[in-house]
Amino acid sequence: MNPKQMFGVIALVAGVALMIYGMNASHSMADQMSNTFRGRFTNNTNWYIYGGIALGLCGLLMVVMRGKTA
Repeated sequence: MNPKQMFGVIALVAGVALMIYGMNASHSMADQMSNTFRGRFTNNTNWYIYGGIALGLCGLLMVVMRGKTA
């Protein structure tokens, strides 16, 4: 396994962890109140969820691309 793939796996795991943390944070009292009155979650929760998705996708691409050069 080359270093690019190893970094991809680490990024994929970190992205999934961030996304799960953001989804759990969306169930907090502050986020529920924000969602009720403003119709959206707090900025921190959004950053965790969207950042986790982006990091996970980048990690997945790094793992799938293997030795191919872009």
